Amino acid sequence: MPKKITILHGAGGSESQELIKEVILGRFSYKKFDVPLDALDDASVVNGIVFKTDSHAVYPLFFPGGDIGRLAVCGTVNDISMVGGKPLALSLAIVMEEGLDYSVLEKVLDSVKIACDEADVKIVTGDTKVVEHGGVKEMILNTSGIGIRSPYLDHNFEIVEKFRNINTRWLLDSNLQPGDKIILSGYIGDHGIAVMSARRQYGLSSDIVSDVQPLNHMVEKVLKVGGIVAMKDPTRGGLSNLLYEWCEKSGVGIEIEESKIPLREGVKAACEILGISPLEIGNEGKAVLAVVPEMAEKVLSTLRETKEGAYSQIIGEAVSGHDKVVMKTIVGGRRIVPRPRGDPIPRIC
Repeated sequence: MPKKITILHGAGGSESQELIKEVILGRFSYKKFDVPLDALDDASVVNGIVFKTDSHAVYPLFFPGGDIGRLAVCGTVNDISMVGGKPLALSLAIVMEEGLDYSVLEKVLDSVKIACDEADVKIVTGDTKVVEHGGVKEMILNTSGIGIRSPYLDHNFEIVEKFRNINTRWLLDSNLQPGDKIILSGYIGDHGIAVMSARRQYGLSSDIVSDVQPLNHMVEKVLKVGGIVAMKDPTRGGLSNLLYEWCEKSGVGIEIEESKIPLREGVKAACEILGISPLEIGNEGKAVLAVVPEMAEKVLSTLRETKEGAYSQIIGEAVSGHDKVVMKTIVGGRRIVPRPRGDPIPRIC
């Protein structure tokens, strides 16, 4: 039988990676660019312009701490920032289901405006489409963004090169070397659990709110300190999928400490009820940084001075000798963290 697309193919884990590599990359490979599609990083760089596009089909449209409009802006702004870009402007394309209330559209657009103001970016172009009832679930948003090289990125790499060589001028997944420290900018799992609780399924009730927020100002502050070799936000597939992407592209293993991973009690409880791992849940307002060991404490201190990174922790480091993500458990054991097939909570972004 012919292969069929499943929900897992859009969930950011191994199934998504397989789809992209087997079906998409072979048709659209242009390696001459600064950061091409083949790199599968958070954004591409073409002639010095950082470029990113995202589509958002979250359900429900409104959830504790955010909504589809805020999510769309923050997702694109953050991906541009993660490779070392300074986001400047966004497009906004809206696909609406026939019968959508004007008030819903206006509320989403007000949220888009507020998030743009927070991130200091502008909506400069866009599109609207209306499809028949049942064609989409209320609304889908697409945001594309452009940015320029951060004015602090060269300084960041100058600091890196005081301690070791680095062969690229952008923050890429392939930049890690053994010894690099892994820093997580705060609590994980908040976004996925907030969206799931808003669906009122499985009897799940939680006071957790989404972490969805723009991170570009936080990124700017840590680039001024310097020493960062890679940066990524743990969205679809969560922290575990992010770390495996670093392992695969950099040819390293990563070892993390369970006790160092910030996790709210409400998220722990919800994950136990649902039978899922918080390491696999998507987040929309966190970043993971790989930093040369000599600068890790300075970067951590700077992160903790920001609102977005107040609960940052050094959670582990890159190692040689294997290519897995290994966790030192709270009880002192060691286990391999499995790579997720996809985000266990569908349609959270």
